[in-house]
Amino acid sequence: MNTSLFHGLKGEKIHFKALNTSDAQEIHSYASDEEVSRFIGWPLMKTLDETHNYIEEMIRREAACTHLYASIVLKSTQKIIGTAMIFNFDREAKHAEIGYVFHSSHWGKGYGTETVALMNDFAFDLLKLHKLHARVVEANVGSIRVLEKNSFELEGRLKDYHFIEGSYYDSMLLGKLRLK
Repeated sequence: MNTSLFHGLKGEKIHFKALNTSDAQEIHSYASDEEVSRFIGWPLMKTLDETHNYIEEMIRREAACTHLYASIVLKSTQKIIGTAMIFNFDREAKHAEIGYVFHSSHWGKGYGTETVALMNDFAFDLLKLHKLHARVVEANVGSIRVLEKNSFELEGRLKDYHFIEGSYYDSMLLGKLRLK
């Protein structure tokens, strides 16, 4: 996998860059936010050291070619506003899962939609994947909307799949096939 191409993706309002432990403070600003981390599948980062260690783990996963990660940078400020990821690769079937997380002050501004569009183009055009999918907690309606805006379709529901803060939530499975 060519990680430098993923890290170099550019959109209208955002661009990607490689994860770096020197960015731990910026990443910690959203990784430590309970509202942000509630539905993303990451543990809540309570300390800057935890965030630093988690970034190191993500960098190790990327080096092992099991995951692609990028910091999402807002072009107008050059500040990191989120993280994008492609993971759970099935190389034979040419499938992968996508995920993304944003600082809550950047929700609802179109950055998620642009991020998913960049990942779609990269996965389908450069990685030649056949399918992308995402698993989203049913209560995360903003994330579901982002995927639907990028032509992901609801493919299924796993009942009571997520157990978060003492409650069960369904997992919504959304997918998108590469256009022929």
